[in-house]
Amino acid sequence: MSFEQEWGELKAAAAMRLNQAGGAGGSGPKGSADFVVKDDELGGIGHAAFGLFNKLEPTGKHAKTASETASKGLTGDGFTTGAAFTEVIGTWEKQVKSLLQACAHISNHLDYTKKARKSDDEWLETQLRIVGPVAPGADGAVPASQLNKYFR
Repeated sequence: MSFEQEWGELKAAAAMRLNQAGGAGGSGPKGSADFVVKDDELGGIGHAAFGLFNKLEPTGKHAKTASETASKGLTGDGFTTGAAFTEVIGTWEKQVKSLLQACAHISNHLDYTKKARKSDDEWLETQLRIVGPVAPGADGAVPASQLNKYFR
């Protein structure tokens, strides 16, 4: 089997799995599944990432001084493991910094997503006022949850 054939089969299998996500009918135009994210869910995930960031920074460094002292002591006593320990300390610091950056990125991205989604919803609501009143006396705004009835 050629690479192109195998790649085509893998892409088709992945597309089939994606089309079935969210229910047996798929999530395409004929399916009933919708992508729904609630603000409190975004906030909870963002808050957890922010909390991890705040706790990781001090706890990721709590053994640094003792580790550096041990490394210097081992090196001073002629043990080659002292230099290896210094390298481990450096690797650990890089990993902690990477995880801190990832937590900050997640938290900031979710904050942005929440604000952008709210802004998009407000823009849609404003645009849909031209559809007409939903009920007598209503201002004409169509909630996003009711949009499907205008496209079927």
